[in-house]
Amino acid sequence: MFFRLRPEKLELVLLRYLNARMTFSSSESLSFSNIEKGYEGELRSDVWLRGLTDEWLILNDLLLEYNGSRFQIDTLIIADEKIYLLDVKYFEGDYSINDDKWYNPADILQKNPLHQLERCETLLKKLLHKLGYHYLIDSYLIFNNPEFHLYTTSINPAIIFPTQLNRFLKKLNTRPVKLNKKHFQLAHQLNARHIVESPYTRLPCYTYEHLKKGIPCPNCKTFFSDESFVCKKCGCIEETEEAILRCVNEFSLLFPDRKITTDSIHVWCSIIKSKKTIRRILAKNFELIRHSRSSYYILKE
Repeated sequence: MFFRLRPEKLELVLLRYLNARMTFSSSESLSFSNIEKGYEGELRSDVWLRGLTDEWLILNDLLLEYNGSRFQIDTLIIADEKIYLLDVKYFEGDYSINDDKWYNPADILQKNPLHQLERCETLLKKLLHKLGYHYLIDSYLIFNNPEFHLYTTSINPAIIFPTQLNRFLKKLNTRPVKLNKKHFQLAHQLNARHIVESPYTRLPCYTYEHLKKGIPCPNCKTFFSDESFVCKKCGCIEETEEAILRCVNEFSLLFPDRKITTDSIHVWCSIIKSKKTIRRILAKNFELIRHSRSSYYILKE
């Protein structure tokens, strides 16, 4: 059972918004692409793990800390007297290992994911001991992109390749699992220790003034040219209210310190000619906070 579901990454949501409204540098584009691919790999892993029996406890996307050192866990599985630590990699192309060094398809040196996995396992083991648990930990690198290949002269049982995924899952399912109150207690403790980091410090620099105004198509991100809300590129059609509310949400996430007002949303949406249309939709879906100098909207309770 999925004790902790994988949340949609706010950082990725914000990057998608920004990517439609500004031009990323080459390094920003690469970082955005890597985050997109990484999240896709994690979602694929979640689908794959549905093949496990119901007796397993699965916790996704944990950020934990031990003695001042933080470590990220893609997937943690609690099973009887053993814990499985899965680090999901959605690498694509031909990678190689030479003298314990990993190289990507462009022959550029990469961080060794096995070293990262070892660090994560070490910190998790210390945290578990601190909490009073002494379970064995089995750690694996899960490569789930079918277009991935690794050239290596040695076999490492900690690496699970795309062609091994089904066999690995069957192997797990053959092992007896008997969960008790202690296992659920551990799951609750780890979930409670999850650290929520603000993604805003990792985003490209942006300002309200320099972002493109308008309403992008929800499908292809091409900006609508008029209030018919028919995308000239992909043909997607969207209702006026739905489009405006989507942009209000985008505005509030990109600029959490800015007030939602009729004027601000009118400028942000750009193609909506009538302020009355925006005022009507905001009044219908939000609560109006009246002030002597200015009024603004907040989510209804």
